[in-house]
Amino acid sequence: MKNDIAVFEEKGIRRVYDEKTETWYFSVVDIVQVLTNQPDFQTARKYWNKLKERLKKEGSQLVTNCHRLKLTAEDGKKRLTDVADPETLLRLVQSVPSPKAEPIKLWLAKVGYERIKEMADPEIALNRSRALWREHGRPEKWIEQRMLGQETRNKLTDYWKGHGVKEGSEYAFLTTIIHKEWSGLTVKGHKELKGLKDQNLRDHMSEAELIFTALAELSTRQIAESVNAIGLAENADAGRKGGGIARQARQALEEKTGQKVVTGRSGLPSIDE
Repeated sequence: MKNDIAVFEEKGIRRVYDEKTETWYFSVVDIVQVLTNQPDFQTARKYWNKLKERLKKEGSQLVTNCHRLKLTAEDGKKRLTDVADPETLLRLVQSVPSPKAEPIKLWLAKVGYERIKEMADPEIALNRSRALWREHGRPEKWIEQRMLGQETRNKLTDYWKGHGVKEGSEYAFLTTIIHKEWSGLTVKGHKELKGLKDQNLRDHMSEAELIFTALAELSTRQIAESVNAIGLAENADAGRKGGGIARQARQALEEKTGQKVVTGRSGLPSIDE
């Protein structure tokens, strides 16, 4: 996830971008501070806590739709903070009587509209990702491989979605099977090897690691399609076979070159969280 600051009328609003859902989440207390025109952060935080209690008593789903993610606090440390997406915040604003309500609604609606445009035209999101990777020093060859790998991944998850695999824990389970088969490591183990925490593993893979990941996922999908795999068990079997194909290719390359494909290095500039 990537932390950032958005500006509303010269007031910084903390936000974090979730790459998995491609959604911006904004600090709720920062929004409340603007709505209440409160210069003191702690007073705004107390207001939000009281508002949360009232909404819970009323049975409102707004509090349920808020999440807790790490944002950078004034002391520079990352702390768990209540955040919400623009859609939830648009509804939450209605609970706070404020002359700032309409201006901030328009501001949030603009953020939401930008996301809607990306959903209608995925190329916008791809171009944004491409620009971000360039900003962090990724070479064009790496960027092309990263985007090709993402397309391969999307086709695989589209197959799962239509063949009885549940999003979330089952996707993660199958992904780990495939990854461990080709690389010898779980996704978590691979991240630990590279010294990563919350960062996206694929954004820190070498070109070779990206290629073998894509080969494993491509092979998995084509094997699953060939047998019309349905449900977790059948797709897990396809994942083991698809990952095994990429493992054999990796081992053959390592034997010829004498170099490991999976390493703790990326050889690329770090992407900040």
